[in-house]
Amino acid sequence: MSNLEGSVALVTGSGQGIGCAVVQALVLQKAIVCINDRDQERAQGTVDWVNEVGGECLSVPADVSDCDAVQEMFQKVVDAYGKIDILVNNAGVTRDNLLMRMSEEEWDLVMAVNLKSVFNCCKAAVRHMMRKRYGRIVNMSSVSGIAGQVGQVNYSASKAGIIGFTKALAREVASRNITVNAVAPSFVQTPMTDGLADRVGAEAMKQLNAAIPMGRWATPEEVAHAVLFFCTPEVGYITGQVLSVDGGMVMG
Repeated sequence: MSNLEGSVALVTGSGQGIGCAVVQALVLQKAIVCINDRDQERAQGTVDWVNEVGGECLSVPADVSDCDAVQEMFQKVVDAYGKIDILVNNAGVTRDNLLMRMSEEEWDLVMAVNLKSVFNCCKAAVRHMMRKRYGRIVNMSSVSGIAGQVGQVNYSASKAGIIGFTKALAREVASRNITVNAVAPSFVQTPMTDGLADRVGAEAMKQLNAAIPMGRWATPEEVAHAVLFFCTPEVGYITGQVLSVDGGMVMG
């Protein structure tokens, strides 16, 4: 895998977890990375890591569910570096509940942060990528968007929507040398999944773990390497695909 020296990447939701691991993977391949998170203090931890290893980054805090905020964010990136080569749509939230107990607010928030943000960021990025006739877009889906998950109709719907969005956009921009792919992890050890056992119960956790043939959860770094694969210049003939990083949980 060649390095990404000179490439400019933006990773949403990169203050912690998978997003932070993606930033680290990109920086180690010499990319310039723009770090986005709504929580500026959380994002600073990722910025500090980049500075410690001698990488180059730009902090661009914004609510990616807000179209105007996203437009401003991308303008800052282009003003600073003149281009955007890589976009990783990683920002996401969960508000798990059974459908009969789920509030409209829980539905709307998950759809806005998980799915509308992908629309906002891709629309802003593609405009610049099309001018350069080059781009790599990676959208973070989930096995929940492929197989569904009890108590996650909002999350599963948002992640399934990302898959459809990815395939449709891939067709629209392929002729401009822009690839659009998705990564679909299963359970990953991140702050988002902390406390899951308390929420779903020991028996449900036992069943979830039993459904993973490899018998363990993924690390953020393992997901980040899958994302990195789609970001490289050499991977230019793969588009509209969904790569499951799930220990064999969903096959076929």
